[in-house]
Amino acid sequence: MSDANPTAGLSDRRKLLIFGVMAFGQFMALLDIQIVAGSLGSIQAGLSAGPDEIAWVQTAYLMAEIVMIPLAAFLSQAISTRWLFTASAALFTLSSLMCGLAWDIDSMIVFRAIQGFTGGAMVPTVFATGFAMFDGPKRAMIPAILGMVSTLAPTLGPSVGGWVTDVADWRMLFFMNVIPGLAITLILPALGKVDEADPSMLRRIDWLHVASLAVFLGGLQYVLEEGPRHEWFTDPVVASAAWISLVGAAVFFERTFFSTMPVLKLTPFRRPTFAMACVLNLVIGFGLYSATYLTPVFLGRVRGFTSLQIGVTVFVSGLTMAVAAPIAARLSTRVDGRYVIGVGFCFFALGLWMFSNITADWGFAELLVPQAVRGFAVLLCIVPAVGMALNGVAPAELRYASGLFNLMRNLGGAIGIAVVNTWVADFGRVHALRLGEAMSTHPEQAGGVVAGLTAYASRFTPDAALALGQAQSQLARIVGRQAATLAFADTFRLMAWVFILALVIVPFCKPAPTDAAPVNEH
Repeated sequence: MSDANPTAGLSDRRKLLIFGVMAFGQFMALLDIQIVAGSLGSIQAGLSAGPDEIAWVQTAYLMAEIVMIPLAAFLSQAISTRWLFTASAALFTLSSLMCGLAWDIDSMIVFRAIQGFTGGAMVPTVFATGFAMFDGPKRAMIPAILGMVSTLAPTLGPSVGGWVTDVADWRMLFFMNVIPGLAITLILPALGKVDEADPSMLRRIDWLHVASLAVFLGGLQYVLEEGPRHEWFTDPVVASAAWISLVGAAVFFERTFFSTMPVLKLTPFRRPTFAMACVLNLVIGFGLYSATYLTPVFLGRVRGFTSLQIGVTVFVSGLTMAVAAPIAARLSTRVDGRYVIGVGFCFFALGLWMFSNITADWGFAELLVPQAVRGFAVLLCIVPAVGMALNGVAPAELRYASGLFNLMRNLGGAIGIAVVNTWVADFGRVHALRLGEAMSTHPEQAGGVVAGLTAYASRFTPDAALALGQAQSQLARIVGRQAATLAFADTFRLMAWVFILALVIVPFCKPAPTDAAPVNEH
């Protein structure tokens, strides 16, 4: 390929337009990860799907996306970033349209997988393009912009999805992508080249490496997504997927080190700062996606909130992220990134610890401050982490570094959601047993509660046996609600400890200069 940088002749305005269009495409792809999370019940009813089937609407997207993210580096070199992004945007738009037109659950799963696969290509290419086109102060703003997009989109997903489903229909969740997607598909090719293509790479591609990557990451995502729902390896399908993923991993790493044309290079990990930034990004993904997932689950399961009420409540963290973005960007250019990320991790841990005081009566007012603290902390975490990972990366490795860095965040999210689901279930069972033991130890108090509930139920039914049964059922619901609340509190407390322990890594992440020479694409 030519050593010339195709963007060198473009004006700053044209570069900003290219970057802005691509960042918007990334926002669409990331928003769609969580946009259906709060509307799965409506989609299930609309497609007459079973409880196990509807879970695949999320699983298919995530499995396909996590496979494409590391592949994007190879494909952008082979067909160029401009045409990879354009083709991805076009197919993402088409698959979104088909998701909205889905006639049964099987068609929906197929179209969601296509949507996730094409959306996954748009995520890492924006990071690499931003760092390739800009230098100096402009490059310093890239982590802040992309950090806000990367965190704000999945955070707003449940809010936007719940609102759209309540005021319109679940099919609009997918139809709303069509016009913006078409705009990106038409505008981006007209703005100019980002890099040169090398089609000869497609003729020399190691297909075994591609297949092993898909089996490894796709199987791992399946295990993490489905494991908590099926008691992990006691389920034969989950156990089989784990073994297949393990075999895929063995083949993948063998091909990575010995293939003449590997589709993914792990060479960026030779830089200790990059490796540690990826570990920190794994933890950030763990906290971001897990907290974004747990808060709506608590509000729905314990408080009985509707999708719209949940959306309004969790919107707070999105607003504080927007406020934090320029602050994080300015701090990252003037202060050692290790101090910024250290403060960010401390605030994130504080926000999670505040959640550990949660009670069954918490709503918008009580969740306001913990969410605001956590939302403000996210950008203080991710902006310096992006700079640590990608500043100073060799030109030939920038695409691969971007893919690996983004892969770590997604893996962190997948691991986090799987882990917190397991924690909530296990802690819930333990607290239910303890509450049951407490009632057995003090039967007179439990009997008094049942008597009071029975007296209340007797106002509405003359049947004494029915009133007693309703009272006992109500007591069981109260105990279950309290056990679930205590389980959520324990889980948030453990998540806070993860961030506190991760602070040990921060002092060793010596950041590269933010004013490094511009990175040319080769």
